[in-house]
Amino acid sequence: MQGLLDRWRQQTRTTQRDRRRQLAIYSVVAVQAGLAAGLAWIAARARSGRLGDAPYRHFADREALESALAAQGLRDLTTDLTEGRTRPASAQDLGDLAVVYVEFALRRPALFRLMFGNACDEGSEERAEAAAEIHELLRLAMANVFPAGDAESLASAGWALAHGLAYLYLDGKLGADSNAEIAEHVRAAVAAILSVRVG
Repeated sequence: MQGLLDRWRQQTRTTQRDRRRQLAIYSVVAVQAGLAAGLAWIAARARSGRLGDAPYRHFADREALESALAAQGLRDLTTDLTEGRTRPASAQDLGDLAVVYVEFALRRPALFRLMFGNACDEGSEERAEAAAEIHELLRLAMANVFPAGDAESLASAGWALAHGLAYLYLDGKLGADSNAEIAEHVRAAVAAILSVRVG
């Protein structure tokens, strides 16, 4: 963490928005140790003067800092969902997207819970934009796989399925012996839902 702080201090010529984003990225590291402990650590260092540019100076309050953290987490999730991938063209591709979503939640549980554990702060343009990007990514994916379907509703349903599976694993309601087993189960669940024919 000290090395990250040193690099952060060296970046002196940034815009306010860039600085806020850097602070959010820095704070994500603290969140991985647990939200309450991480934010308390930042606040304590700021009060003692050992944190050169106090994060709370750049945010109105704790809620604003948490919104910035959530926005950064959403951007990180978008990167994971898109990096090295083409737009999904099949139900199997959609299953792969769901696996990436669940893996993100399991790899970064504290951040994931912060991202989705409370209502979206409508006053945070960054958070709203980051959430909208994920929804648009899913809408485009569904439109590509199901061109005759209601892409908007399918995106919401697909997100709900992946999100529900993520929380079931996070909360220990679903168990698995390995990441491969989790991935297999997530793909199977997505395939089962997408293969259902009504009527």
